[in-house]
Amino acid sequence: MTEITKTVCPYCGVGCGLEVSPPAQHGKPTNRDSQGTPIWRVRGDKAHPSSQGMVCVKGATIAESLDKNRLRYPMVRDSLEQEFRRATWDEAFDIITQRIQTVRFTQGPEALCMYGSGQFQTEDYYIAQKLMKGCLGTNNFDANSRLCMSSAVAGYIQSFGADGPPCCYDDLELTDCAFLIGTNTAECHPIVFNRLEKYRKKNRKVKMIVVDPRRTPTAEAADLHLAIRPGTDIDLLNGMAHLLMRWNYIDPAFIEDCTSNFPAYAEVIRHYSPDVVAHRCGISVEDLETAARYWGESQRVLSMWSMGVNQSSEGTAKVRTIINLHLMTGQIGKPGAGPFSLTGQPNAMGGREAGGLAHMLPGYRMVKNPQQRAEVEEFWGLKPGQISPNPGLSAWDMIAELENGNVGLLWIAATNPAVSMPDLERTKKALWRSPFTIYQDAYYPTETAAYAHVLLPAAQWGEKTGVMTNSERVVTLSQAFRPPLGEAKADWEIFAEVGRRLGFEKEFCFTNSAEVYTEFVQLTDNRPCDMTGISHEQLQTEGATQWPHPEKKPEPIFIDSDTGVLSFEEEGGEKGSGEWGVGSGDKKSSSTPTPYSLLPTPSKRLYTDFRFHTPDGRARFSAYHSRGLAEPPDPDYPFVLTTGRLYGHWHTQTRTGRIEKIRSMHPQPFIEIHPRDAAQLNITDSEWVEVRSRRGKSKFPAKITRAIAPGTVFVPMHWGALWAENSEANALTHPESCPDSLQPELKACAVQLAPITVNTLPNQVSLTSGVVI
Repeated sequence: MTEITKTVCPYCGVGCGLEVSPPAQHGKPTNRDSQGTPIWRVRGDKAHPSSQGMVCVKGATIAESLDKNRLRYPMVRDSLEQEFRRATWDEAFDIITQRIQTVRFTQGPEALCMYGSGQFQTEDYYIAQKLMKGCLGTNNFDANSRLCMSSAVAGYIQSFGADGPPCCYDDLELTDCAFLIGTNTAECHPIVFNRLEKYRKKNRKVKMIVVDPRRTPTAEAADLHLAIRPGTDIDLLNGMAHLLMRWNYIDPAFIEDCTSNFPAYAEVIRHYSPDVVAHRCGISVEDLETAARYWGESQRVLSMWSMGVNQSSEGTAKVRTIINLHLMTGQIGKPGAGPFSLTGQPNAMGGREAGGLAHMLPGYRMVKNPQQRAEVEEFWGLKPGQISPNPGLSAWDMIAELENGNVGLLWIAATNPAVSMPDLERTKKALWRSPFTIYQDAYYPTETAAYAHVLLPAAQWGEKTGVMTNSERVVTLSQAFRPPLGEAKADWEIFAEVGRRLGFEKEFCFTNSAEVYTEFVQLTDNRPCDMTGISHEQLQTEGATQWPHPEKKPEPIFIDSDTGVLSFEEEGGEKGSGEWGVGSGDKKSSSTPTPYSLLPTPSKRLYTDFRFHTPDGRARFSAYHSRGLAEPPDPDYPFVLTTGRLYGHWHTQTRTGRIEKIRSMHPQPFIEIHPRDAAQLNITDSEWVEVRSRRGKSKFPAKITRAIAPGTVFVPMHWGALWAENSEANALTHPESCPDSLQPELKACAVQLAPITVNTLPNQVSLTSGVVI
């Protein structure tokens, strides 16, 4: 058996195409892991437009996790003090539906909450929205995209009138200047970085600026590394704008014709002189001027950012301030240029399309918009007013409402908040207080399973077919190539069955995920994310495709490549013609006609016509002064802790922690400390360090390195209680968030350090029992 299944990697938002083949193939030994278990073979799909056959270590080893520590059947218990017992699906569904009905009629629908995941497929997201926001009448669905991309979402909406990254990966190979801020692309989005680096090696004049307090592998490759102090991003960006204005590196015609609110922005940047900005950021005036000159002298500037920008109490302001630089220099809507958020999770984009945040509805609609609510109600066949006009609870608000006793049921799926949420001890206490928690995942144990009353086994990657959208809006079909393990079901199937058992049979009468997707894309008709021309069948036959991809295509018009004469099919099969600005008008040519269209067609890039989704069609400048960190350092807590990912691991290790090769790459957590700071505290390399914040404490072995700026320390965020003892980064972080995006400032908090004596390594875990030993 050698059949190859084309699919997409389920890790980061790069969305790499993969080809998967069975362990046993004719003439070859069976592919097995170190324990002898047969595993599927995985390689990059060379035909995929985004990754072009490349794959990182996570994608290459993904199949090794398929059978390890899986949750195979439903389990239930009456209280958290009890052990789980095995249950049938019927019993589990009965318990869940009875509890939902009880909460609806005693506390109201606002006491129902669901916390989902950017690792859902779009079909999972969509059915969850229909169940919660439509049938049950509560907007309390949020996803861990709230911790990841919500600042980028808010920034795009406020500046352009709609969500959606306007760039594409081809721009990586067309730009003159890549400006990377708050992203360690080499480790977190490695295939994007590989494409950029291949291009730069062939084009030595292309500049790369990296803004990061750490000298990461990304920064090592840069022409200019700006190791700014945490929290000074807006100072830097406004300082660059100040110089671009002073040096006349602006596009007055674009500003005049295509934007609004520039005078207010110009007034703000007037206050960010080079001396002031260099002092605040902790960089030299020369480096600031170099960055501004690189930007100003480039014809095509591509900015990229990720969590270092988004995870901030001023995340939306940072995103909009990046966009300001593009607007003032006309660097948008053309090849090689534009503001490009690098999505953290594999289908966070699909979640945004499906309305998968507490303030959104499918098709890039907003809960607060009466007309858009009515459109969805009519499409779903609901009575007017069924969808609440009030945005639901954000992820952190759910924690706060658990504390207040206002949540009667919490449904968590495909995410691990007992590791990933900020202020982790407070989060755990709130989860413990939940009167009823459903936890739906592919793996067991996880840290969050300890807080659940019902465990539901979910089919994972390779066991269900559905759609995912990556950072550049490329939609790929993630196809099943094996049956679900044990009694596992696809997430959308679980949500739909609960809906049917609650009495909404006609709303959830789907027999497969292709039918779900067909319904969903109808809600994107004439929306910015129009995908009405996309279906499972189309993706299977034609491969990955990018939105916008409307079903209504203009008539085919042909342009003769020699004469420039256009011809098109008229009614009755007759051909008409016209000129495309060149050629003699001769209707005859020996050349093969090339399809072209005079009507708007799908584009790799958004805003190529310089018209935006705002009421007046203009992009909006924003005017922000820097406010700095929500929790700056002080004499008691003199260091800024920043957190991030490592190349091999993914989020909270639910999958990667079970892959031997990746565990050996990253065997334990650590804390990066600058030699100057280490010397002052008498900390030596590999010595254990206790890190304290106002909320909690953790311990890590020290990694003394000049790669981190003085006064700043770094800890990877992957280790929860299941993988190491007292090494949780988020035991230290705070929940202060951006007022617009509600995204917590996971990237910075104030801490103190002290060396400690530890005679043992972090505790190891038995993954069969889930007991720390």
